[in-house]
Amino acid sequence: MSRAVYGCLLINLPKGSPMTHVPGSTPSVHLRVPTDEDALAWYRVFDDPEVMEFLGSRRAEYSVYEELTARQRRHDAELGHCLWTVLDETGQVLGFTGAQPWPHTSFGPVGEVEIGWRLGRASWGRGYATAAARVTLERMRALGVREVVAMINARNARSMAVAVRLGMRQAETYTSPVSKQEAYCFRLEL
Repeated sequence: MSRAVYGCLLINLPKGSPMTHVPGSTPSVHLRVPTDEDALAWYRVFDDPEVMEFLGSRRAEYSVYEELTARQRRHDAELGHCLWTVLDETGQVLGFTGAQPWPHTSFGPVGEVEIGWRLGRASWGRGYATAAARVTLERMRALGVREVVAMINARNARSMAVAVRLGMRQAETYTSPVSKQEAYCFRLEL
């Protein structure tokens, strides 16, 4: 049985049981506003060509994550939501998930609230992205947000599967003016 507590999804296990993911179960996750230290954690867990495959396949500099975590703290203070750091049951940083204003003004769902997720490779396939995104949706509903979007590279089957598990529907297709790659806009009314 799982229950939501302070933005965490918890699984009740017998005392002393190791935490392992059972297909179909929901892993335990905790979301927090990114700290200064999370910039280094994100830099490390995202330093993988597979993680960055649909984001230009290039390693981002540490300064990119310093700026990103600072921006997310501002979003949280001003909007009540951001890309939160995802932690597992041991407190290990897995990546991020959350919601922020769509950052582009020339293409895509301009003016919309976008949810997103990015986890380090070691956390893939264990249900963490879906569990954390569900907590994000709960938080967005509580804030009174009526609809969210998720922009996903048309080749990113893993992220599209998360969107479908969340109940999102594919609505529009956009072509990135920079990469010239197609991206699908998934939508979900809250």
